[in-house]
Amino acid sequence: MNLDFSDSPSILFVSGIGTDVGKSYATGWLAKKMAEAGKKVITQKFIQTGNKDFSEDIEVHRKIMGIPLQTVDLTHLTAPVIFSYPASPDLAARIDHKELRIDMITEATNTLNSQYDHVLIEGAGGLMVPLKNEYLTIDYIREHNLPVVLVTNGQLGSVSDTLLSLYALKNQEIPLFALIYNPYFDKDKIIAEDSRKYLRKWMEMNFPEALFIIMD
Repeated sequence: MNLDFSDSPSILFVSGIGTDVGKSYATGWLAKKMAEAGKKVITQKFIQTGNKDFSEDIEVHRKIMGIPLQTVDLTHLTAPVIFSYPASPDLAARIDHKELRIDMITEATNTLNSQYDHVLIEGAGGLMVPLKNEYLTIDYIREHNLPVVLVTNGQLGSVSDTLLSLYALKNQEIPLFALIYNPYFDKDKIIAEDSRKYLRKWMEMNFPEALFIIMD
């Protein structure tokens, strides 16, 4: 698939319609496509939970991109916040008895942005995941004016989850750069094909400026 990244924002926030929708794979895949288009691109894990001292999602990104871990990975710029328990950042921070420092994430992103053409920030779960008390992922995205790449798939119920996420973005006046459809979960071909067609048509009517991308 040939994609035009000439007008791509320098920072994109990659979120999903929920947990385990293939967001890490989609982030690595998009980074690889950008690199193949001649862009100097790096990925960042917004907040990593369920790990200690490393980010398994960053490792997934690099494997898909076909490159080894980078210096910015080893210095934790690409995974500035890591909690041990696989839960929301809010809960994981409380379990580890640590404070979630939002400013540390922003500083790391800005440093990466000064070194690369594009930074793809993979979120933790979906848009409404609690980060710190009532402060949600979507609040961070809005406050930092980050265009979003939303990852979806063809599982039963995904259309509803996708539309809810898109309505949330529209309600918060957050720009949508692309909707990425991950075909890995296409177990029921009838549902998957109808989901793709429905979402493509819905995007054309409601987000005509955004890309609709099917991962290959």
